[in-house]
Amino acid sequence: MSDTVLVTGASGYIGSHIVANLLSKGKRVRATVREPNDEERVNHLKKLPIVDGGELEIVKMDLFNEKEVNDVVDGCTDIIHTAASLYVGKKDAQKDVVDPSIIGTQNICNAIDLAGTVKHLVHTSSTAAIRPTNYVDGTCFTSESWADDATLENNAYGLAKAGAEKLVREWYSKKKSGEMKLVTIHPCVVFGPPMSKRHLSGSLGYIEAFVKRTLPKSMPIHINIVDVRDVAEAHVRALDKGVDSGRYLVVGGDMWMKDVADVLRGAYPERKWAKGVLPYSICLVAAFFHPKISIKWARTHLRHHCTYDASPAMKDLEMEFRPIEESIIDSVPPILENKWI
Repeated sequence: MSDTVLVTGASGYIGSHIVANLLSKGKRVRATVREPNDEERVNHLKKLPIVDGGELEIVKMDLFNEKEVNDVVDGCTDIIHTAASLYVGKKDAQKDVVDPSIIGTQNICNAIDLAGTVKHLVHTSSTAAIRPTNYVDGTCFTSESWADDATLENNAYGLAKAGAEKLVREWYSKKKSGEMKLVTIHPCVVFGPPMSKRHLSGSLGYIEAFVKRTLPKSMPIHINIVDVRDVAEAHVRALDKGVDSGRYLVVGGDMWMKDVADVLRGAYPERKWAKGVLPYSICLVAAFFHPKISIKWARTHLRHHCTYDASPAMKDLEMEFRPIEESIIDSVPPILENKWI
């Protein structure tokens, strides 16, 4: 039997594109979803083209269910672990954000030990695990950095991603040399074509807000951007490329929110887009009433900027990142064509 690549969180934005990438290369994919009978979670996966030799198996898996995790991991040779929970509209940060990452990752590690067949583990981390909550404006972060000051109150997502990555690295440090390979991939804000309406709940919330014209002007937010197709490619390449225990930031570029609006205006001049930038004081008031943005988040992120060194991914994984303007523009057509807003 050919090698089987397990993709956890396969119905998610990044996970869906990883599945598509693998199938386009003729790989045998076992894709996990929490609710395989939910058409919104699986229909887009079932429609993916499959190259000769490829195969798609969609299976149910709840990261909290140890038996389900063990059963799904059994027999797999490669794992791309993308399943996680975003801190968008979550009321209980510990239960809804941190626990799924920490407990879920521990269950994956335990299942790998039990199976004894896994040779490669690619773990999806984030630049949120890299960037501290408090940093010097204009800092360029490298893979040496950790979000060590993240807490439930100030950065639940960073706490979850850093915690899960430290857990998997501690677990891996006890493995025998050559027994298997671990690589972590660290995307920033991810843009590019969504495959499902569900994909608008994460990074694409920025694009959704522009399309809806939620605000008449942009907020003073600096965004580090990478294309979802490049994120998928980096994960797949990491199965065979990259150094063991490598920590790879995948970032295509950066721009201010106002510049994102300008790119969209140039590409879709028939639509109305936000013009100008909201004053900081007005942004704080808007954050108070916004369902997905808190005042605490606004004070931490507005008017601050940083960058990331993605050169190791370009060297070791041989990545060539798409222009971020292309990623921004390509995010819109599926939203409009499918009337997702």
